[in-house]
Amino acid sequence: MEAVEVVVAHHERATVRAGEVFLKIDTDQARTDVEVAAMAAAPIPTPEILWREPPVLALAALAGRALGRLGEPSTASAAAWSAAGAAVRMLHDAPLPPRLGRRLDELTSELDGECEWLVTNSVLPPDLVTRNRRIAESALRPWTPVFIHGDLQVAHVFVAGDEVTGVIDWSEAARGDAMYDLATLTLGHEEHLDEVIAGYGTDIDLDVIRAWWSLRSLLGIRWLVEHGFDPNSPGCEVDVLKTQAMRDRRGSQRRPA
Repeated sequence: MEAVEVVVAHHERATVRAGEVFLKIDTDQARTDVEVAAMAAAPIPTPEILWREPPVLALAALAGRALGRLGEPSTASAAAWSAAGAAVRMLHDAPLPPRLGRRLDELTSELDGECEWLVTNSVLPPDLVTRNRRIAESALRPWTPVFIHGDLQVAHVFVAGDEVTGVIDWSEAARGDAMYDLATLTLGHEEHLDEVIAGYGTDIDLDVIRAWWSLRSLLGIRWLVEHGFDPNSPGCEVDVLKTQAMRDRRGSQRRPA
C-alpha cells in the first residue's frame, strides 16, 4: 500500500481508499443498513463486503474504472454504456426492496422549496430556475415503482472493457421511478443516452428523463454548495440547467403562438 486516498469527505460521511480496500465512515448507520441490504438483494455486481464495524464499512475495490465523471468526457466505449443500461434494466426488473422512496407530494414540496431558495439567495437567475422548474413538471407524475439504485451517478458504475464489473454507493436504494436512475446515470452525459437506452430496452420516456435532469440538478445545488462542492464547474449541474433552458427556449420559439 503506497498511500491512503481520501475519495470523498464531508460532515455526514467520508470514504477513504487503502490499497484495495475502501473504508466508508457514516454518521447515520441507517444509511449503511440500507446499503448492505441493497447490495445483498441487487441482481447485478456490487462490491464485496469485507467487514463492518460501525461506523465503518469495509468494501473490496472493484475491477476496472468508473464509467465516467460528471464534468469530464467519458472514455468508456459505447458498448460499456450499453452494458450499463442493461445492468440498470436487470435491477429494475428485480423484486422490490422493502424501503419506500420519496412520495410524489414530498418531492414536489422539496422542489418548490429549493427553487425558492435558489432565487431568494441569488444563486441562479430566476428565468433559469423557472424554465427548469417547468421542465421538471414532467417527472412529477405517478410512476410504477421499481428497485432503483437511487444515486446512480456515472462515477458509481465500474466497467472493464465493455463489461460492468460493479455498482457502488447503495445507501439511497429504494422503490422509485425507473426514469430517475436512467436520468442520474446520463446527467451531464446526454451524448451517451442512446447507448444506455439501447442496453436498457423498452419502456423509456425521454421527456421524463430530461425532466429528471432538471429536477435532480435543482434539488442538488444547495447540498453541493453547503458541502463544499461546486455545481458551477464545467459540465456539472448549473451547465445542465443552462442546456435544458436553452432547449426549452428554442422549443418555445418554434411553437405557434
